[in-house]
Amino acid sequence: MIDTHAHILSGLDDGAQNMDETKALLQKAVDEQLTGIIATPHAYHPNFKTDLDKLKTQIETTRNYIAEQNLPLKIYSGQECRLTEKLPDLLDEGKALTMAESRYVLLELPSSGVPGYTVPIIQQLITRNYIPVIAHVERNQGIIEKPERLNRLLLHGAMAQVTAGSVSGHFGKAIQKTAFDLIEANLIHVYGSDVHSIDKRPFHFNAGLDLLEKKNLHEFVDIFLENNDRILLNENLHVLEPQTVQKGKWWKIFS
Repeated sequence: MIDTHAHILSGLDDGAQNMDETKALLQKAVDEQLTGIIATPHAYHPNFKTDLDKLKTQIETTRNYIAEQNLPLKIYSGQECRLTEKLPDLLDEGKALTMAESRYVLLELPSSGVPGYTVPIIQQLITRNYIPVIAHVERNQGIIEKPERLNRLLLHGAMAQVTAGSVSGHFGKAIQKTAFDLIEANLIHVYGSDVHSIDKRPFHFNAGLDLLEKKNLHEFVDIFLENNDRILLNENLHVLEPQTVQKGKWWKIFS
């Protein structure tokens, strides 16, 4: 199983703060039966400096530790790229990283909403052969209030990622409900832990999958895990036709 969103590298952002924390997260990843992790430290976030040289050093250090310990795990490079009008150029210039050197870009929107320039940036990325994967859409306030905003972004070529902890209930019942609503409306394509730490922001990778299985949503488990693999292979993702759920209470995607 591949985790497509993890703040596991030491000292880069609000994830692992030192190598000891990274080591603990790697062991937990093995316990979760993960075989690969795309490391995605924040990039161009207002609160964190983007340092590609340090990122590359931490990737190498982490890979060396994995080899020394003979862990059944691989680490791939990536970043969680904050939405900025410069992002297409930054990617072209190698100043921002795609997911595992594929054409997929983990795109972070401001948690407060969906800026007006989001669609033009998505269109530019698509034109340049990048595919934006929007991170933790179920925790974006604008999408929570009007989920049709997410459908609009998907219609322009973006994909969407849900956080395992949102599915498992780690972020509360309201976020969990939004996650399931989006999943059941076929608006989610990729699954990631967004792990930051062992205790406060853990993996919850299997906990989320187990709950999907418990709710008889086996098809989505298969699709999410398959799509995570397809990102590594730089292949097209499996996409289901979006549909309306909970008529009268939620929203109508198509008129």
